Amino acid sequence: MAARQRAATTLPSLIRALRKESPKPPSRNLPSLRRAFSLYDQINLIDQVPDDRLCFQSVTDTGFLVNGVNYEGSLLCVGNLLLSWSPKKFSEITADSLSIFQILKPTPEILIIGSGKHIQPVDPELRRFIKSTGLKMESVDSRNAASTYNILNEEGRVVAAALLPYGVSS
Repeated sequence: MAARQRAATTLPSLIRALRKESPKPPSRNLPSLRRAFSLYDQINLIDQVPDDRLCFQSVTDTGFLVNGVNYEGSLLCVGNLLLSWSPKKFSEITADSLSIFQILKPTPEILIIGSGKHIQPVDPELRRFIKSTGLKMESVDSRNAASTYNILNEEGRVVAAALLPYGVSS
């Protein structure tokens, strides 16, 4: 019983002593989280492109720089296969221009359409055709399309991109 009384009287005084003696952490400025966790730092793969992966390094008004090689005109990419593609403007993207996806196996998870400088609405008939091939579709401007393709391809996902040069406005 005496030990219990002693603990009851010394415990509060011990807690007060610890609170008084606890050192305050030194005040120092932390690095900016914006800079520490920049999305650019995480997806900048340009200098470390594996030989077996396509990576868009830049998008120009007339073409693309892919793995250090300049390509003029529109491109169709499936996984790590790069093809010249005939459409010169968004209205020329049709079921015929995307007919390769009817026979392509394995079917990519997603088709990213790069519509040039501005996002364009996709014709409902073209949407139905793309859906009938088992693809999901995303239509964005060509710079964002190339960047999205890079990220998904780097993750090892089967992805396709149909890209018009950035200078295309309609």
